[in-house]
Amino acid sequence: MISITPVLGVVLALLAVGGAAVAWLGRLGHARAVLTACLRAALQLGVVSLAIAWVIGRPPAVAAFLLLMYGVASVTAGRRITRGRAAWWAALPIAAGAFPVLALLTATGTVAMKGIVIIPITGILLGGCLTVSALAGRRAVDELAQRRGEVEAALSLGFGARDAAMEICRPAAAQALVPGLDQTRTVGLVTLPGAFVGMLLGGATPIQAGVVQLVVLVALLAAEAVAVVVTTELVARGRFHG
Repeated sequence: MISITPVLGVVLALLAVGGAAVAWLGRLGHARAVLTACLRAALQLGVVSLAIAWVIGRPPAVAAFLLLMYGVASVTAGRRITRGRAAWWAALPIAAGAFPVLALLTATGTVAMKGIVIIPITGILLGGCLTVSALAGRRAVDELAQRRGEVEAALSLGFGARDAAMEICRPAAAQALVPGLDQTRTVGLVTLPGAFVGMLLGGATPIQAGVVQLVVLVALLAAEAVAVVVTTELVARGRFHG
């Protein structure tokens, strides 16, 4: 599907530099971040590609790798929401979203208990929960800061602190689910996601690939919904104000 030649490296470098240049010219404030993110992705994927080949046949190593993925997801989401020790609260919504869904899939036999299967499925769930937790948390925190007067007005009317905050931040936090909803609604019509394409390239039939992709999308949406709810609850209770 991708020709691995010296030209590939040149193309990737041009795309990374081009993306950074556009971000700089557009004054988006992320020009350097585009370059560092691309470089980190290249290095991390290279290391992970080598590591997974060794990990997948060793259950203890698989478990350790999953914990590492969870830890990185929690730290990344937490830093997007707030700073300091309060950022560690992000570990809760990510776990609440990803692990019950993963437990259901494995307990029912829907997903095989094999490293080569568990690692990518867990990565997809953790990645989705990371994204929505970071978006929901950041939007909720910002909304409460900008509309502090409305929160105080609700308190004066007899609302509890949690309920007053929830009335203000819930609508903003809920927007974090929109990308996942759009992806699920338009699958097959606008995009063909990675799981579907990967199954086809691996020799599966279109029906088999479609079933796998459906499981992934539905599981991901369920995990993300839980993560958004838990994140919003934590923000309303002041856990991210550290």
